[in-house]
Amino acid sequence: MQNTPALLRFDLPDADATDRFGVALGSLLRAGDVLLLEGPIGAGKTHFARALIRARLGPAEDVPSPTFTLVQVYGADPEIWHADLYRLTHPDEAIELGLEEAFDTAICLIEWPERLGDLQPKKALFLRFSLTDAGAARQVQLFGDADWAQRLTALGQK
Repeated sequence: MQNTPALLRFDLPDADATDRFGVALGSLLRAGDVLLLEGPIGAGKTHFARALIRARLGPAEDVPSPTFTLVQVYGADPEIWHADLYRLTHPDEAIELGLEEAFDTAICLIEWPERLGDLQPKKALFLRFSLTDAGAARQVQLFGDADWAQRLTALGQK
């Protein structure tokens, strides 16, 4: 993924833009989709995940950060798993959380995916969030295989 050009790039100048991006991408997801959310603390990963989850489940859905619980599971169809792996010290701990099984049946949003090591699903979509020089502004780049490139075509036109 590191040497692969980004499929798409979006500037997210404010929280509303991040919300709109979460809604748009969330509408394209299906069971077995894994989003690997990379970026430094404060880059917008959790805000994006919250917007996506609320877009699928409704705006009143309580979506706490999984920083301390490690995983939050939402009973949608399909289930949505939101994981923050920052505190993991070894990829085997992700197995104990049940993530490998969830990768096949749920929509998974994984913050700090490098903690998965070799457990990262090969068909995942990588989202690299970064801070920009404009203070609260963010940017996200999307990386994935040919299937993702085709599925994201509509997103690039919105």
